[in-house]
Amino acid sequence: MFETLSSKLTSSLRKVRGQGRMTEENIRETLGEVKTALLEADVNFRVVKAFLRAVQERAVGEEVQGSLTPGQQFIKIVNQELAEMLGGEGGEVAEPAEPNLIMMLVGLQGSGKTSTVGKLAKHYQAQGRKPYLIPADIYRPAAIEQLQVLARTLEVPCHPSTTDRDPVDLAREGVAAAKAEGADLILLDTAGRLQIDEVLMEELARIKSAITPHEILFVADAMTGQEAVNVARGFNDRLNLSGIVLTKMDGDARGGAALSIRAITQKPVKFVTVGEKLDALEAFHPERVASRILGMGDLLSLIEKVETNYSEKAALQVQQKLRHNEFDLDDFRAQLRSMRKMGSVKDLLSMLPGMDASMLKQANLDNRQFVRIEAIISSMTPQERRKPQVVNGSRRSRIAKGSGRQVSEINRLLKQFTQIRKMMVKLSRVRDPGRAMRVMQDMMQH
Repeated sequence: MFETLSSKLTSSLRKVRGQGRMTEENIRETLGEVKTALLEADVNFRVVKAFLRAVQERAVGEEVQGSLTPGQQFIKIVNQELAEMLGGEGGEVAEPAEPNLIMMLVGLQGSGKTSTVGKLAKHYQAQGRKPYLIPADIYRPAAIEQLQVLARTLEVPCHPSTTDRDPVDLAREGVAAAKAEGADLILLDTAGRLQIDEVLMEELARIKSAITPHEILFVADAMTGQEAVNVARGFNDRLNLSGIVLTKMDGDARGGAALSIRAITQKPVKFVTVGEKLDALEAFHPERVASRILGMGDLLSLIEKVETNYSEKAALQVQQKLRHNEFDLDDFRAQLRSMRKMGSVKDLLSMLPGMDASMLKQANLDNRQFVRIEAIISSMTPQERRKPQVVNGSRRSRIAKGSGRQVSEINRLLKQFTQIRKMMVKLSRVRDPGRAMRVMQDMMQH
């Protein structure tokens, strides 16, 4: 989502990175470019004004720390203030004294409330919680049915709601039923409208009063830009929100809503959704997002993704195979499948320091390449996967037909696999991280 903004900000800040002296003049000039980038990204103009003022006040006369140049110190200040604008250290979900965490989701129709309920259930289910879903949107039968389908997919209980019931009664009964079943996470899906109206707000206020939720999360479609900010402010004024969930953060909107919504409402963004699948929900970390926008990477998030998708045992097995030169196409396919679970290659690379938006755009990355590679490998015999060197001309023709690809693609895959295996074998034997980076650079150049 932040590609354009990231590209413009990194371009502006690159000019000051190595400067030995920061003056009011070049600070003003750089901040002018930053201002343009933020406004073009649809960030609220009041938020931009406050952000620039905070950066300028800190930058002028700021003492340079350690080995940083004045230019680097300025970038550090921009990074810190950007993280602060996004929410500082972020917002933790409330942990109530009683065993039942009640979360009420609100927002306009079409913002993604119902699917977010399912994603939150999946997220907390992985942490050992026992979710219970309550559909309270009686005006949209499809919403009730959708939540019931999600509950069956996740194998969690869903309250038997119908469209002829009062939503306040449904919410109250649902919470009681969830507690009776021993659920420790109660997720309530509420009705939305195409716009804020008094009838909707009154109903939501009555539900809040009836069940006293620990969390009231406003679900906002990040693609709607400044309108999402205005709507969030309206919901907050009436319900006193505890936090925000931004949906469709994997889209191509300019990102202004994500940067503005916390500053305007003074409520933290707690989660973002980054895709259609049930596991496409992430906790929001302002400092990590700020670093990614400025091209500084997000290694903590990358490590967390790796830890979620790779067991220590599996990693050790791969390492042993590499050291004994036994890493084959079966292992390669398994690694590709694990990578696909982690998300798009583009998103993963964006977490590496120095990978700005312009570099990612030029890379022309496509996760469908993984699918095509898997199809080729799956069309091979077990012997061919173990010993790729036996794949001769006739075998390549057979594999091409079986996978629906061209023989040239089979040739390219086998060549790339040989190069990748060589690089991985070298890296597996290197203990020094600096030397490991030099090995990677050397292999990429050849």
